[in-house]
Amino acid sequence: MQRFDEMYTAMPYEFFSKGKQIRNHYKIYDEWLARQPGDMMAKRREEAELIFRRVGITFAVYGAKDEDGSGTERLIPFDLIPRIIPAHEWASMERGLVQRVTALNRFIHDVYHGQEIIKAGLVPAEQITHNAQFRPEMVGVNVPGNIYSHISGVDIVRAPNAQGEGEYYVLEDNLRVPSGVSYMLENRKMMMRLFPELFNAHRVAPIAHYPDLLLETLRDSSPATTAEPTVVLLTPGMYNSAYFEHAFLAQQMGIELVEGQDLFVKDNFVYMRTTRGPRRVDVIYRRVDDDFLDPKVFRADSTLGCAGLLEAYRAGHVTICNAVGTGVADDKSIYPYVPKMIEFYLGEKPILKNVPTYMCRNKDDLAYTLANLKDLVVKEVHGAGGYGMLVGPAATSAEIEDFRKAVLANPSGYIAQPTLSLSSCPTFVESGIAPRHIDLRPYVLSGKTVQMVPGGLTRVALKEGSLVVNSSQGGGTKDTWILESDVTSPKPS
Repeated sequence: MQRFDEMYTAMPYEFFSKGKQIRNHYKIYDEWLARQPGDMMAKRREEAELIFRRVGITFAVYGAKDEDGSGTERLIPFDLIPRIIPAHEWASMERGLVQRVTALNRFIHDVYHGQEIIKAGLVPAEQITHNAQFRPEMVGVNVPGNIYSHISGVDIVRAPNAQGEGEYYVLEDNLRVPSGVSYMLENRKMMMRLFPELFNAHRVAPIAHYPDLLLETLRDSSPATTAEPTVVLLTPGMYNSAYFEHAFLAQQMGIELVEGQDLFVKDNFVYMRTTRGPRRVDVIYRRVDDDFLDPKVFRADSTLGCAGLLEAYRAGHVTICNAVGTGVADDKSIYPYVPKMIEFYLGEKPILKNVPTYMCRNKDDLAYTLANLKDLVVKEVHGAGGYGMLVGPAATSAEIEDFRKAVLANPSGYIAQPTLSLSSCPTFVESGIAPRHIDLRPYVLSGKTVQMVPGGLTRVALKEGSLVVNSSQGGGTKDTWILESDVTSPKPS
């Protein structure tokens, strides 16, 4: 097989020092890979795909159709080469994640209560009150522990800093219903099954206890009215693109997977219909967007939620995780203010930096963006899944001009960021091992404490040169190895 040093110029920051030496934490894997027969990786990939199909690890692609015209479900491509992160880098990243999510939870509480950050002039009032994710119904509502985002998915990229060294940056915060953690867990199980000898040679931090931490976090959020809370996972149903994950997590936690029709509200308490009669529900881990949670308050045509749910929630008789209205903090127009939030609420300097961001609602930023569209990444502030964005260097002249018109028509609906030289990771593609751009989504759990398993979901842009890692746009995933020690193990036999 190939050695990584054959691809130095295409893979800075992740693998090589400035002296073009492979970094210590990849040496064992590099040497192991070089000893493998040329057809080994292809055979292991076929085995992995067969197992994933048997397990049913698929996602729905909205708008895509099979030849018979029906909707399509696909495997998220799984890459066999892990992304390895040394212990000291993870330790710093973990501190930064705890700091960031703590500040974001403080911000959401402030938004729905005293709005001190607005009074201090750090965030414009219209950025809150005119935000599509701001829920006036939550003003003055107290939630257990003042925690709004119990499960946060923070997208992190590695790119060069001013000194030319690789550094981690936060690309965006996902605080509503972040997905993908099931792939993190299944990828690890697959790698341990296919390559047990590599786990014997590396001190890889475990992640299998994530469902236990998640359940602990959910139970910690329960209203004080019960000592033994009943927790359920609310799914939109089997046709949702992430339904596999919903069923997987419910099974792993040992809780009921429910749909809106399985719940009802009586006397401001939420109950679940069971074969033994109604059972009171204390905590709802919802994978349904705000708009569909309660047809009495939000969308009247919703069949995915439960009528009267918000009234029971406001009365403090049930906890919804993540909280209603949490999306006000993960809007891309709020993202540029997170460093200020950290300083305002915590009195600390941010450990993890933001990517420099131009807010098109500002006259000067708009002018710069329009003059440099071919060099920037431009995103809709409410966009998600890799949709509603322009990657200038990869766009045609016609696409750039169409986006120019869209930005001019609604400047406040867009932000722009420089096209970062994202780090690349060796990836097994049809042509062999080649560099592909990656990001990382750690999953941060906020309960009585803020905790997470080491690592997260590494997403990889499988198209050569692409910077878009989303599965809906053809991206894949990798296992993420956080080493428990910076001291390398002996070489595998």
